[in-house]
Formats: sequence, C-alpha cells, structure tokens
Amino acid sequence: MHLLHPGLETVTLAGFILGMAMAYLAGSVNFAIALFRLLGREDPRTRFSGNPGASNVYRQAGWPLAALVLALDVGRAMAVALLARHFWPDVLVPWAGWALIMGNRLPCLHAFEGGKGVANYIGFCAVLMPLGTLLALGAYLVAFGLFRRAFIGSFGLLAVLGGFGLMRWWPAPLGVAAVLVTVGSIVWFHRGNIAAFKARA
Repeated sequence: MHLLHPGLETVTLAGFILGMAMAYLAGSVNFAIALFRLLGREDPRTRFSGNPGASNVYRQAGWPLAALVLALDVGRAMAVALLARHFWPDVLVPWAGWALIMGNRLPCLHAFEGGKGVANYIGFCAVLMPLGTLLALGAYLVAFGLFRRAFIGSFGLLAVLGGFGLMRWWPAPLGVAAVLVTVGSIVWFHRGNIAAFKARA
C-alpha cells in the first residue's frame, strides 16, 4: 500500500512506519543517561530540572560533558535527517524529526522518561535548513540573554525554526503539519518550566 499523496508513489505505508520506528529508536538512546551510568554517576534525571539534556548535564558535571552530550545529540539527529532525506520524498522528511523528538522525550530504553528534544531538533534542522538553524541559534542567545532562562531561549529558537520550516514545506499539508506538530510537542514538553516561571513572577 502506497501513501496517498502526489509524489509519494515510491513510499509504502510499511516503509514509512518502519522509518518512523527507526527514528524513534534512535531518539530513545539518551546519551546523558548512558554517559552518567558509564562514569558511575547518579542518574541525571534525579537532580535539578530532572531533564537528561545538555543544560542539566552542565549543572551537574560541567561544560566538557555537557558539550559531549550536545554534540552526540546533534550528530545523531543530523544522521536521522540525512537518512530520511535519502530514503523519503521531501514532504515526509520532517515527520522523521517528530519521531526522533518523541523518542528523546519518551525513550523506550530509559523507562519512557527522557529529554525535551531541543538539541535533537537543532541537529535535525541543521541538515535541512542550515541558514534557519543558524538564525535560530542567534534567537536563542538573544532570548536567553534577556531572560536568563534556557527554556525561554529554546522558545526563541523554536519560533525561528518553526517559521523557516513552514516556509520550507509550504504549501504541502504533510510537511506543514509535521513542523507544527513537532514544534508544538516541544513547547508542550516545557509546560513544567512555564508553570514554574509563572509561579516565580
């Protein structure tokens, strides 16, 4: 059975599902948790924000390990984007990004308790929208500099990536929907940060 959309005649539904599953599994490998376990350290999910991502690794172990986790997250995401672009028509590629993010957030390899997908989305978009990703990183720095909150910096980054993504896949409904679902999912993952920020305001 082929996906019913112009230009997708070469992709079967089974092939699409398999690709989504592989992207999810790739995202399920959490490098922060794995490295902390390898080094005999406490699970990064037990301290500070509880998010096993680069920011929380920095708080617990410093810049070198945080930089390594960030590099691994971004590199893995870039590999997923390259593979999706090679095997799928362009309009389906952003769905691999969503599957990757969901794997990072709900990793089957780590009791379904993972990160929020920001670093992975940066790496994924860097392959497909290099200029947009560069500008998004600039937006992160500006927002972070103004508010001194990493999650607000991430929202600045997501706004730019989302805008470029909509332009990149407009007016293809499948591509546009994937961008909106992915950005919306990452924002939803930060709802705890939003609530805490409002409580302190």
